[in-house]
Parts: sequence; C-alpha cells; structure tokens
Amino acid sequence: MSKSFVVTGASGGVGSAIAAHLASLGNTVVNLDPGPQQDAHPGVHHVRADAGDWDAALAAAELAETHAPLSGWVNNAAVFRDASLATAPPGEVGALIAENLNLALVGCQTAVRHFLAHSRPGSIVNVSSHQAQRPVRGALPYATAKAAIEGLTRAAAVDHGPQGIRVNAVALGSITTARYEEYRREHPDADLQMAAVHPLGHVGQPRDVAQAVAFLLSPESGFISGAVLPVDGGRSALGPDPESA
Repeated sequence: MSKSFVVTGASGGVGSAIAAHLASLGNTVVNLDPGPQQDAHPGVHHVRADAGDWDAALAAAELAETHAPLSGWVNNAAVFRDASLATAPPGEVGALIAENLNLALVGCQTAVRHFLAHSRPGSIVNVSSHQAQRPVRGALPYATAKAAIEGLTRAAAVDHGPQGIRVNAVALGSITTARYEEYRREHPDADLQMAAVHPLGHVGQPRDVAQAVAFLLSPESGFISGAVLPVDGGRSALGPDPESA
C-alpha cells in the first residue's frame, strides 16, 4: 500500500535526496520549503512555504493525505547562520536557536496531531548533527538548537509512544552538499581534514542519509524510538589521539 511523507527543506541537498529516495520506493512525498524546488522528482510535490509556519505545515500534511495515508514526517529544514555570544546584539543568539528549534517543533506537532486525528501510528525523523554532542567553533546557535532537537526527539517518543508514534533522529557528520562544496572551495585541504575526522576516511553522500531515514520511517525499525542514530562515518566516536600528533 502506498504511503505519503512530508520532508521539510527538500528543495536541495540532503532533503532532496531523502524525498527522492522515498518517492523511488513508490511513496508520495511533499516537500515543505520556502525556496524553489531545484530537482524535479516524480512523486514529489512542493509546498513553497516556511517549515516553521503552522498553517503551511498543516497544508503540507493535508496535501500528502490526499495522495496516500500520511505515515511519516522528516524535519530536515535548518538555519545555518552564526551569531557570537561576544559580539551579537542582545537576543540574536536566542532568536537563531529558537528559529532552528521551531522548524522541528512545528513539524513534530503537526505530525503528531495528524496521526492522532486519523487514529494512525506514524514515524517522525528529526535531522540532527554531530555538533549536538561535539560542536565546532563558529556554530553556537546551530549546535545548541540541534542539542535541543535531540531532547525533543526523546521527549516526544516517550509522550506519544503509547499511540504508536515513533520519534527518532539522525545525527549527521559532514555530507557532500552545496554548503560542503563551498567549504571545499574556500579550504583546499578540506578533503584531508575531513578524512582525518571521519574514521571511514571520507565524508558522507546524501544517499547515505536518505537510506538511514527511510529505514527509521519503515516497519523494519518498528521497535526503535527515542534513538539518535549517528550517520557520520564514525565521526562522533572519534576522540583525539595524543600519539597521532
């Protein structure tokens, strides 16, 4: 039986790969994203709006339901802007943290209410980052928000498990997106740097994330909830080795 899913921030990058992979499995996917859809994939529909907007999220859920029962929701949209505690105007850091967290919170709330209204189990996957546990410099609002999203993942799983609603997260390492390619252009030694911090010796591909997310949305992961799955080539497991200097 065909299913439908909502994926936020799926106009490009990791989100686009997730949406395309889910559609390739015979599902209908709704991309909730304020930007134009860069890659057209059969079975992927676009609601051009902010994923943090409650009305837009409701519209995405309703559109998905018209095609097939809404069975899962992927909160992938994120804001990558930095602000320093030392130099940012008062309130700017908190506003950035709230903006990122709200993207996942609105998605979780919309999905939970939709599943409950239809007396249906469902699965939610939040996209987090290795930075939730090991931040890098210059990304304080992002890292803080991702840590909060992992807390949201566990709390929502506990609250709504009795209704058959599973909530998990994937914590990503570095993935070859447009942002990463821009970083490579600015840092000629980026590949060597990233090979050193990922035990598998390379960064990930968007399809690596898409396959992990599809698993967490599927019945094959039916007894997994409240988990944060690293999809990071071992990056989160690597500690500094004093003998490697």
